Amino acid sequence: CRHEAASVVVSSRSYADFTPEATFDIKKVDLHRLEEGPPLTSTLTREDGLKYYRTMQTIRRMELKADQLYKQKIIRGFCHLYDGQEACAVGIEGGITLSDHLITAYRAHGYTLTRGGTVREIMAELTGRREGIAKGKGGSMHMYTKNFYGGNGIVGAQVPLGAGVALACKYLGTDQLCVSLYGDGAANQGQIFETYNMASLWKLPIIFICENNQYGMGTSVERASASTEYYKRGDFIPGLRVDGMDVLCVREATKFAADHCRSGKGPILMELQTYRYHGHSMSDPGVSYRTREEIQEVRSKSDPISMLKDRMLSNNMASVEELKEIDIEVRKEIEDAAQFATTDPEPPLDDLCSHIYANEKSFEVRGATPWTKLTSHS
Repeated sequence: CRHEAASVVVSSRSYADFTPEATFDIKKVDLHRLEEGPPLTSTLTREDGLKYYRTMQTIRRMELKADQLYKQKIIRGFCHLYDGQEACAVGIEGGITLSDHLITAYRAHGYTLTRGGTVREIMAELTGRREGIAKGKGGSMHMYTKNFYGGNGIVGAQVPLGAGVALACKYLGTDQLCVSLYGDGAANQGQIFETYNMASLWKLPIIFICENNQYGMGTSVERASASTEYYKRGDFIPGLRVDGMDVLCVREATKFAADHCRSGKGPILMELQTYRYHGHSMSDPGVSYRTREEIQEVRSKSDPISMLKDRMLSNNMASVEELKEIDIEVRKEIEDAAQFATTDPEPPLDDLCSHIYANEKSFEVRGATPWTKLTSHS
């Protein structure tokens, strides 16, 4: 009944009454080896605002549902949730195109969605079902879509892989770039510094992005890094330090970084200062190394969804009822996907060795014993 009432209110108010676009002041970005940085204002259209709101709400609700299913032992194994960091994924995608490439670590559910995966495919992958985005064989950490290379479980290993993708972009002469993401916990990995060096020597079109959520597992950045200015870590590579809780701030910085790469200037580094509401993974309650008050303070002062919602409402870009309607639709989509993810069958053993290659004739694969034979299909 409430749902119907909300629909009536929305339909009774003409869309012409809303402000089609507005310009907002955004936080100044800290610069390293750059004369100029991204703009201090950002123009948001009503259409983009509603799209960003829906996507961030979908990621938030999807992660909360994953938490619930994990506690019910329906999702098992590794599971790293992205709630709190939604402005990073949505802002980055707002600054590049889907023909650009992206690779990230194991906190990958949000990027799988923004790169074109569906909630249904993601939830079914989390529960290891046949219609999952990786056919139930990848789980939480290994999801892929076109121009999205996962989901990688080895800390920091995705960064050199991203440089390889950027090298391919340059070699093939496309105007594309690669976004290579890692966390503050991976920022001290030697392979990241080796990659900086190669990317700089070869002027690769790559945006290195450190999603600094303040804790590498249970260790605060201050205890883990002699220098916490991650945007300066590239040394000879220009860097930006950005408010990662503001979707507009992230979008404008990403546009700036993308322009830098596409103009042939080589790599650039971005540090997004963000925060995760959950623990490192589902096996971490997240309150042994930080207080509940700290988490609550971030939620109340810097929540990325609330920040966007307040901007839109205070500038007459949307109504409370309209946003509530989106919330209802998102909740239903998540519930339907969760229902599907718990009823879809698990993949049969015959599928175990399929998809080793993208486009090859079927061939035989030896099983766990010499007399066990499986077939691999592309």
